[in-house]
Amino acid sequence: MPGTLFVVATPIGNLEDITARALRVLREVAVIAAEDTRRTGHLLAKFAITTPTTSLHEHNERSKSQALITRLLEGQSIALVSDAGTPTVSDPGLRLIQNAIAAGIRVEPVPGPSAIMAALSASGIAGETFVFLGFPPTRAKDRKIWFDDLATAARTVEFFEAPHRNRATLKELLNKLGDRTIVIGRELTKAHEELVRSHISELLTRFEKPVGEFTIVIDSGQIPESVATEMASGESIAVEFGELTESRGLSRRKAAAEIARRHGLATNTVYSMMESLKKSGD
Repeated sequence: MPGTLFVVATPIGNLEDITARALRVLREVAVIAAEDTRRTGHLLAKFAITTPTTSLHEHNERSKSQALITRLLEGQSIALVSDAGTPTVSDPGLRLIQNAIAAGIRVEPVPGPSAIMAALSASGIAGETFVFLGFPPTRAKDRKIWFDDLATAARTVEFFEAPHRNRATLKELLNKLGDRTIVIGRELTKAHEELVRSHISELLTRFEKPVGEFTIVIDSGQIPESVATEMASGESIAVEFGELTESRGLSRRKAAAEIARRHGLATNTVYSMMESLKKSGD
């Protein structure tokens, strides 16, 4: 029988957040595949775990995965861990998991600490529907597309940012969203934890020399009217309106409300755009 690949979430800062199940799994597996064996070594030493470790990071995952798959097929179980939090969430491990699935090996998640959920839960921002965007791209063209998508997300948005790029990202958010209130989590669960709710302009001053990875939460449920209007032209609104009323049989009132919800517009704005388009065609 093949072994099991356990995908184990580890603390994002405070080592006391490790779960009892995660500790048991780390003790019982044949080997721990770690993003950084030195970082993982501190965790293992804290809880007197002597399981051997092997490195598995973005630079060697392709070459290392097959050897680990072989061990799994021989019946050995392996725990996959990242430096902090859950593997594959902006961390290595996806290739190993995909290879294990292809080989018919059981992949079992061991959930635990998450910077994403920690920041969202204490942000005061609705989290019933949200999108996690990882890290913003570094290339100018890709960043523009990324921020354009964020500005029109129409739901709670959450993402990570590195300290040396945080000010540039805040400036871009200010440009795209205006000076709205957002939430920043820094050094979550650690001794110098901060969870700050403030206007973007104030955060630029507060984090002039930032340290530690940032988790940023934005309530994008209401798209700025200027962005939404630019995004949704009168012609595209008319096409959507026709599709909703003719193909789906919605009343004019319900169709206008649905379009307003989709684009973050006021219902009256939708009616105004339709009216303007009608007059231009007269």
